[in-house]
Amino acid sequence: QVQLVESGGGLVQAGGSLRLSCAASGRTFSNYALGWFRRAPGKEREYVAAISWSLGSTYYADSVKGRFTVSRDNANNTVYLQMNSLKPEDTAVYFCGANRGGAYYWREYAYDYWGQGTQVTVSS
Repeated sequence: QVQLVESGGGLVQAGGSLRLSCAASGRTFSNYALGWFRRAPGKEREYVAAISWSLGSTYYADSVKGRFTVSRDNANNTVYLQMNSLKPEDTAVYFCGANRGGAYYWREYAYDYWGQGTQVTVSS
């Protein structure tokens, strides 16, 4: 079955960096978009970034544009989220999702599979 496993979260000071990984397995993802979402305490899950597995096209929420970079390693079936210049408001559980076809990649409901999430905490 499809599995998405996130890793790389942790505690970092404001201004610091973290790189999250999402290891994908269980099928071929060539016609998928892989997305990153996050859920902050007391808030709904929100879109962060997405990447087209086949084309490598990348998309970002305005709140992270210029600070976060999404990339993929096709050989290892892994998607990354490089997070720089982190702010306390980036504190959240970060989730990786897989969206068959890639349409509406910014919408949570468009995703078919999800990982369990990894905690990112940014201290001020």
